[in-house]
Amino acid sequence: MNTKIRTTAFIMAGGKGERFWPRSRVACPKQFLDILGCGKTMLQLTVERILPLTSMEGIYIATNERYRQLVEQQLPLLPPQNILCEPVGRNTAPCIGLGAEYILKGGEDAVMMVLASDHLIRQVETYRKVMREAVEIAAEEENIVTIGISPNYPETGYGYIRRDMEAPYRSAYRVEEFVEKPNRRTAEAYLRSGEYLWNSGMFVMKASTVQKAMQDYLPEVAEGLGRIGAAIGTDREREVLREAFSAMPSVSIDYGILEKAKNIYALAGAFGWDDVGSWLAMERYKSVDDDNNILVGNVVSADTRNCIVEAKDRLIALVGLDGVVVVDTEDATLIGGKEHIEEVKKLLKLLREKEEGERYL
Repeated sequence: MNTKIRTTAFIMAGGKGERFWPRSRVACPKQFLDILGCGKTMLQLTVERILPLTSMEGIYIATNERYRQLVEQQLPLLPPQNILCEPVGRNTAPCIGLGAEYILKGGEDAVMMVLASDHLIRQVETYRKVMREAVEIAAEEENIVTIGISPNYPETGYGYIRRDMEAPYRSAYRVEEFVEKPNRRTAEAYLRSGEYLWNSGMFVMKASTVQKAMQDYLPEVAEGLGRIGAAIGTDREREVLREAFSAMPSVSIDYGILEKAKNIYALAGAFGWDDVGSWLAMERYKSVDDDNNILVGNVVSADTRNCIVEAKDRLIALVGLDGVVVVDTEDATLIGGKEHIEEVKKLLKLLREKEEGERYL
């Protein structure tokens, strides 16, 4: 590994986690919850598994001011200045660019491991091995490394990465293209070809590489980031951050940079990754009973199959149901068929339109 360059982790933790409503709320979204029932929040697990590759001083959390206190409570050893609060949401490209500005202000150049705060990794040591390889590749020249997940079934809910299998770089391959979520037939073809990986949304690159890519492909974003970078450490830092960041366009790192840059490489990961995107993800990491139910908390059931139920204090009693999701909290209960449960955002839209509905969001 290149010992002349430090390694940092940039963790994005500003999402709302709406598909995990009613447990995930605006006041405390999914990344700050113990979704897995292991005694640690998703954010804490993310930091724990990356710590052997960096230090607490090398970890930066991007969130918004509403969640600063949650980050401080859950990561008490994190330096307060490493909590970067976006004044508004502007998607992943401005967010990652902001991280690069602060990391570069912290000293010499550094490799950034750009990570989500709410993913599940089952095989942690294998994950760390892949990330170490990604750091080494990213430290060389201006390479951008994306971590793709080796698919084991034709998933239609993820974007894909197509690799040029004739263009290896160490254990990685040059990326040919990023493709949108496919239909079932297309996903099956991707799986057969061996060229495609699931797009996990994890990237590794130097902070200086991010900065240059912004200048090359997103000059409007780069201009605002430059203003912010110049103001870091001054008494105008917060004012400039608010003004410049709010004026930036909302654009993803995939669309704004990765689909245009030429120095993109994909490393395949097979370490039990899951984006834990909705309540259906519980079927992938929770044990089931003899009737294929996942029952958590104060639940009794009879003649009930293929259900996911999470109770709180009061009893949830089920009889004669098949393929239903029930999630109970102190003030709201979600009940839905499995085939529609990922459409929970429709319910949240209705709540926003309902008088006093905001109290449940």
